[in-house]
Amino acid sequence: MKQNILVITAAVLAAFVMQACKKDYLNRPPLASPTAGTFYQSDAEILSGTGPLYNGSWGGYNGTSLQYIGDIMGGNSTTDNYNGRGSYLNFTVTATDPSGALESAYQALWSVVANANVVAYNIKNAGPGASAAGKNSGLAECYFMRAAAYYYLALDWGAVPIIYNNSVQLGDTTIRRNNLTDVWQFIINDLTWAKNNLAAFPLQPARITKWSAEGMLARAYLTRSGLAGGGRTQSDLDSAKYYAGDVCNNSGLSLLPNYYNLFTSKYFSGTAVPQESLFSLLWVPTGVWFVQNHMQANLAYSSLITQTGDGWGAAFGASPSLISYFTDPANQADSVRRKATIFMPNDFYPDINQAGGGWLVDTTLFNNAQIYVPGQVGNGYGNDHAFVKKYVIGSPADNGGLGGQQNENLSTYIFRLSDVYLIYADAILGNNASTSDGQALQYFNAVRARAGVAPKTSITYADIFQERKIEFAFEGHEWYDWKTWYYFDPTDALNYFDTQNRGYYNISYNNGHPFITYLDDATNPLTLGPHYYTLSPNNTNLPYPESELIVAPALSLAPVAFDFSKISY
Repeated sequence: MKQNILVITAAVLAAFVMQACKKDYLNRPPLASPTAGTFYQSDAEILSGTGPLYNGSWGGYNGTSLQYIGDIMGGNSTTDNYNGRGSYLNFTVTATDPSGALESAYQALWSVVANANVVAYNIKNAGPGASAAGKNSGLAECYFMRAAAYYYLALDWGAVPIIYNNSVQLGDTTIRRNNLTDVWQFIINDLTWAKNNLAAFPLQPARITKWSAEGMLARAYLTRSGLAGGGRTQSDLDSAKYYAGDVCNNSGLSLLPNYYNLFTSKYFSGTAVPQESLFSLLWVPTGVWFVQNHMQANLAYSSLITQTGDGWGAAFGASPSLISYFTDPANQADSVRRKATIFMPNDFYPDINQAGGGWLVDTTLFNNAQIYVPGQVGNGYGNDHAFVKKYVIGSPADNGGLGGQQNENLSTYIFRLSDVYLIYADAILGNNASTSDGQALQYFNAVRARAGVAPKTSITYADIFQERKIEFAFEGHEWYDWKTWYYFDPTDALNYFDTQNRGYYNISYNNGHPFITYLDDATNPLTLGPHYYTLSPNNTNLPYPESELIVAPALSLAPVAFDFSKISY
């Protein structure tokens, strides 16, 4: 474990040194060593030093890993079995996952932890030119990033080692996984320190703030509230309600009025992002690998969209559960989010292929496609399902000349204000079957109103879960939202997947309307009907990558309690 952290840190820092970034605060001089105590000599250097925590450290998680775990496994995306990625669809991911997504996610998240620890060490040992306030603000960014990485580590792998100080823990061969309750307490401690030391306004455009930390703290408390099982702990629900409510009622932040515009580059000038973004990965459209955003390359279904030779996402698209929602007559009003999320037959996008007059989704692709089976290696384009639109923004020419191959001019949202709105409603609902509380409905319905959807007068947990599924589709949320549910209600959560159609469907186009046919991909030839996969309690956590178990066999041992007296903030 320790050896891997050191190697990953060195590799990522080397990437930072090589970058030719035009965004000043994303640049930083090289570290002489992971414990270069006199590196930071001023507040400006501290601010520069924390910049790479917003991009390169996350490089291996952004894109493929976020997509496979968050959306394919979560049930919002379909896929084929290229390089074994179908295992995320049917819950059979193994320690030797051939897709590489498992190992990439694991190493990237530990890279975030490692680099946050390195930067924090250097801030604590900064020279006399750095102010106490500047040091505390920089440390708050480090601890926020560390907590964000641990949020994913805890929900993906369960009990994991708590790594808080590289210089102390490197070389310690006795490090074990720590109890999951301790991991969540560590996350909450980090976020509490961060919210106490971050300013209410970003020190530079798109930086995290006090409100970012409070929103994440609300999410952590809400998730932990179910950890004991058999319902949710009221004290944690109260804390989630308090912090989410503070963001909702006192931050002065608001949702971007147009949902579609969240996923266009028009609001991403320089390092700016919409104020709805509480935490985004800030990529560099003129940068190099590890600091550029390759989401569009993975998701766009045609290279004619990107105009840069990439666009390999034809195998991905709306899952049966997602397409059934959007094609249900009862949900036709949800057209704003639908068009921003998936490409459907005859859709027109004036902001893509602007030089050619816009982009029309060709209905002949849907009518003439070859049969495509999620459980098998895809053939052709697989043009018989609804493709992914979110994070697909077109060519560099469509985006002010910025971007390039595997490099789009768009940040990756990790945490948005609408998430806090739904967390607030959920915390108010708590263990009740439903709620008509005014504050819960105000913020729940604000998310729906932005999408043009009618308000509700009473909401249940199922309503909130469904709203999250639609609001954050293809943003890597769905698996983690499900896991939060699983904590406090494993029976119903498992039944949700057991009864979720995760098979194949075909879209045909008839007289101006798409027609959906659901097929059972487990039979040969294909027959009418859905297909289901069972998720057992034994595989609700991802396996540790085999390569990690080889170098860190202690990961296979039972977790132990963590001694919090070792940590000094």
